Amino acid sequence: MTNDSPERMEAKPEPKGAKEFKTRLGIFLHKSELGCDTGSSGKFEWGSKHGKENRNFSEDVLGWRESFDLLLSSKNGVAAFHAFLKTEFSEENLEFWLACEEFKKIQSATKRASRAHRIFEEFICSEAPKEVNIDHETRELTRMNLQTVTATCFDTAQGKTRTLMEKDSYPRFLKSPAYRDLAAQASAASATPSSCSLAEPSHT
Repeated sequence: MTNDSPERMEAKPEPKGAKEFKTRLGIFLHKSELGCDTGSSGKFEWGSKHGKENRNFSEDVLGWRESFDLLLSSKNGVAAFHAFLKTEFSEENLEFWLACEEFKKIQSATKRASRAHRIFEEFICSEAPKEVNIDHETRELTRMNLQTVTATCFDTAQGKTRTLMEKDSYPRFLKSPAYRDLAAQASAASATPSSCSLAEPSHT
């Protein structure tokens, strides 16, 4: 006897990963200090006392689907994308990309060299705890770059992981039920700025 009820089988319930992403995204939105809250229904609601911030956030959310660059340039977008990648067990690609962005800002040569080796050990070398999916040539090129550490020594590897995310993970993120639900509510909020809830926009 199966545990799945007929209704559940017909409705094709969301995979566990999709539900987990909704939960993670809800937690992220709640922490964004934009008056967001999530209920058991999985709907995302904006508090009415943050009207201007809510409209800005709605524009931010809708911008994520315009281009991968806009997603990566948004703090909220990066946090939401990271939550999604964790459900696919591929968050190491984004974490590596972010680590490289921070690495480029280091001015001290000593600190830069130390950080470079840490990044290599964490993301690049074989059997690294968060090994990214790059080819052998890129891995060896990065290894050689560490002999003389510069701000650009991870550029090739970073570019490869960025391309992989843009072509693979990013389209799936945009098609995920959690993002589509959030984008639909953001569109409703943009159309009805006086509404105090994206889940149930008022009709004037």
